[in-house]
Amino acid sequence: MDNNDILIRLRYALDIKDQDMVEIFKLGGVDFTKEEVSKVLTRSDDEEAIENDAHIKCTNSTLESFLNGLITFKRGPQETKPGQPNKPDRSIKNYSSVNNVMLKKVKIALQLTSEEIIDILDAADVKITKGELSALLRKEGHKNYKEFGDQYARNFLKGLAIKYRG
Repeated sequence: MDNNDILIRLRYALDIKDQDMVEIFKLGGVDFTKEEVSKVLTRSDDEEAIENDAHIKCTNSTLESFLNGLITFKRGPQETKPGQPNKPDRSIKNYSSVNNVMLKKVKIALQLTSEEIIDILDAADVKITKGELSALLRKEGHKNYKEFGDQYARNFLKGLAIKYRG
């Protein structure tokens, strides 16, 4: 699952309108027009869209900016404390950490508890314990860190769609 696919599924699950997508990207520090958002929301396996320049590849940086914007969009701007940097450090270090960062940032944006995430995954027929979830939410490099694989991520986004659209 690539970053464009994550954006498409997240947009569907949370029923985010095009204009809100533009606003969320802007809050995350990326200025996209409505047309550019449409191009980002095309699948990378759509060869016709790629040939016609109707596709923009979503980089890790763009996805993280969107997720940061989603947090601000849902919760409001955070007050910066004296001595604290204005922009947070990038959490997505490589492709393997994309799904874990997505899980953490969606959890923050939607103010989900661990029990709610377990229920969301359960709605998509995935059984997970609190301990396993804790390992998924850890920082990469921690001894108990566990990678949130594509199948888990697909099911999490499917569960979100069931919760917020169903």
